[in-house]
Amino acid sequence: MKDLGRAKKILEMRISRDKERRLLKLLQADDIEKVLRRFNMVDVKPVNVPLGGHFKLSKAQEPKTEDEKAFMSKVLYVSVVGSLMYALVYTKPDIAQAVGVANRYMCNLEQE
Repeated sequence: MKDLGRAKKILEMRISRDKERRLLKLLQADDIEKVLRRFNMVDVKPVNVPLGGHFKLSKAQEPKTEDEKAFMSKVLYVSVVGSLMYALVYTKPDIAQAVGVANRYMCNLEQE
């Protein structure tokens, strides 16, 4: 058996150690960056979490015109929410409320 030293990654998450403060952190910044690139969201405006009370999604916002429906059929909404849930479970519990809000609107996405 060979000692490979301290682990630097586990399950694609980077391990960060702060000996002075006795902290061990799992970081998913690289994975989150990949998700943003995959869904062409690198330049989106960040929002604070949890979402403010003024942030609402409703049935009134669903696509109505054929052009809107065609556009939404190309959005990989379920994949986006699933990717966010992966980050939520492992290292980002602070996004739970925002992911929950998005998750409620996955039933009628006009996918054909």
